Amino acid sequence: MAITHAAPGELIDIRTYGPHPQETESSTLIREEHLEVFRFVLPAGKTTPEHTVPGAITIQCLEGAVQLDALGRQQVLRAGQLVYLAAEEPHTVTALEDSALLITILLKRV
Repeated sequence: MAITHAAPGELIDIRTYGPHPQETESSTLIREEHLEVFRFVLPAGKTTPEHTVPGAITIQCLEGAVQLDALGRQQVLRAGQLVYLAAEEPHTVTALEDSALLITILLKRV
């Protein structure tokens, strides 16, 4: 069965539910040719492998706090904060608390 993504003009609730973000699953909200938006839930203590994405990316912390390792430094991203990374920038994210992130990627697909 195909995954349903939001249609143009459709309202999307990006909040997590319950006292812990892990009660909400990570999910792709919008997938278009040059744009992807997804909610990424990361339980405390979990780390993503170092990776890159093929386009500019913003990472907005909706809940919790994460450590972002990118550009040769470590920064703590807390609820209400957003960071921008250029395309192909290697980065890692570690959840310091149960966290939910809103990730937006502007893709350069050919």
